[in-house]
Amino acid sequence: MREILHCDLNNFYASVECIENPCYKRKALVVCGAEELRHGVVLAKNYIAKAYGVKTGDTLWEARSKCPELISVQADFGKYLQYSRRIRKIYEEYTDMVEAFGIDECWLDVTKSKLLFGDGKKIADEIRYKIKKETGLTASVGVSFNKIFAKLASDMEKPDATVIITKDNFKQKVFPLPVEDLLYVGKATAKKLKLLNINTIGELANAREDVLIKWLGKWGSYLYTFANGKDNAPVRKTFEKATIKSIGNSLTNYRDLKNDEEVKSLFFLLADSVAARLRQSMLGRAGLVGFSVKNTELIKTGGEKHFNPPTFIAYEIAERAFSLFKNLYDWRLPVRSVSIYISDFTLKDRQTDIFTDESQAIKKEILEQTVENIREKFGAKSINRGIVALDENLTQIDIKGEHIIHPEAFRLIDKDRTN
Repeated sequence: MREILHCDLNNFYASVECIENPCYKRKALVVCGAEELRHGVVLAKNYIAKAYGVKTGDTLWEARSKCPELISVQADFGKYLQYSRRIRKIYEEYTDMVEAFGIDECWLDVTKSKLLFGDGKKIADEIRYKIKKETGLTASVGVSFNKIFAKLASDMEKPDATVIITKDNFKQKVFPLPVEDLLYVGKATAKKLKLLNINTIGELANAREDVLIKWLGKWGSYLYTFANGKDNAPVRKTFEKATIKSIGNSLTNYRDLKNDEEVKSLFFLLADSVAARLRQSMLGRAGLVGFSVKNTELIKTGGEKHFNPPTFIAYEIAERAFSLFKNLYDWRLPVRSVSIYISDFTLKDRQTDIFTDESQAIKKEILEQTVENIREKFGAKSINRGIVALDENLTQIDIKGEHIIHPEAFRLIDKDRTN
């Protein structure tokens, strides 16, 4: 049986700041973007701030209304990346099967490591001890037989704890939990499930699968599988390529597009959804970007190109697609529909030197995640790019919510249910 760990660094950004500046340890602290650039959104908070009700995704004025004595620190992404890499080396002392889920979370498959280091709990406890000793940070580690439950276990007790979910106890531990605690059940999905009177993971597990499929589409089948502990998605080795071939999205516009700027706005709208799905799907970065458009006579024009470095940033995906479009489209006729797709995924980390302009890449990634946090909290239409906001009709489209694409690994689950 597999032994999967999910390691989650507790309040990572805020904890790093408290280690670097011990005077913050007894004060309510949040880490945010540059306030003067209107990126004053809470990216992380310490436990003192959390006790006041401060949440990730709050604006600074919201956070300060909850805690007037709050201290805000501008995020230093190069510093956080250094800590993340130090901790990654600790994980790799136990296994080469390490899969990142953001800068502060990783899955580890230690199935083949047990003969050397002991069972999953022993490895988890050793990892927590080493992280604390070598960096001063704490981590919560979930141990289970699949990735979904390992992630769930790491969220159950914080900070600095190991929680185990086994095949024997998962119904007792998991089934009473709120359905939104399950990975991939976001707010919109939770609302739909509650209309079926499904409020807990157990109620999801015991629901009729055909009803879930009718209500949620094929994704209902995946959630049913996850709730019943039958997720068999692998933890990918460091630098391993992902198996899914591509992620894409398309839109037939409500009116014909007559110039570059109008097409560009759709590229950015579509790129936001594609990039968000890429991050959600844990497929790493895309090395290939492609596009296609159809004109008013339904004649297709398209192209694709490899780019270096790979990216999951929406702005970069849109700019790359648009540059291809400008080189290939002759504007003989207006454009009716636009699509963007990305491919050639790699889980290899972006090699970033904090003393060069590459450090700006980390800032872009965190800013992109911040925008996604805002959309998750306030809705997909709560924040738009300026180029999209120029067309009021485009701001009303929830392009990500209306089109769902999931990793190939999830499509393989059906074949593994009898295992």
